Amino acid sequence: MVRNVHQRVIGADVHRVGRVLDTLASDHDHLWPHHRWPAIRFDRPLGVDAEGGHGPVRYTCESYSPGREVTFCFRRPNGFVGTHGFVVEEAGEGRTRLTHRLEMATRGWARLTWPLIWRPLHDALIEDALDCAEGVSTIPARRDLRPLGAYVRLLRRCATATWSFPAPAR
Repeated sequence: MVRNVHQRVIGADVHRVGRVLDTLASDHDHLWPHHRWPAIRFDRPLGVDAEGGHGPVRYTCESYSPGREVTFCFRRPNGFVGTHGFVVEEAGEGRTRLTHRLEMATRGWARLTWPLIWRPLHDALIEDALDCAEGVSTIPARRDLRPLGAYVRLLRRCATATWSFPAPAR
């Protein structure tokens, strides 16, 4: 069983961070790092049963509580059996904890591809998403993203033949 959790305590109230969550996959998405990763898109606005994903990863929205939580169920890649999503929680004194939790079983080739390919890409993407949420939620706004590691840059170069990554920022 794979359990992968990323958290960030953001110096903004829960309503402000919740509004950032609610922009996910919209034309004004402030959570997803679409400037560096394949954009997340759904067949309808964010809500239960919306289907879509990003790059080759596909999922269906299983639950959505506006401003608080969204959970998705994997449909692809083959061998990913489980869920992932974001949770917004109060962390005291005008601070908010934003958590991304992935819980899944891996089957077949996914047992090998998760640790070698998917996890490093996933971890970098989610940290970028948390940077985006923190950047637009705090005053003054933070806009910087950490550099990608060498292995993630190599994986992205290998994947560009089949996935569409935005051009690197200069």
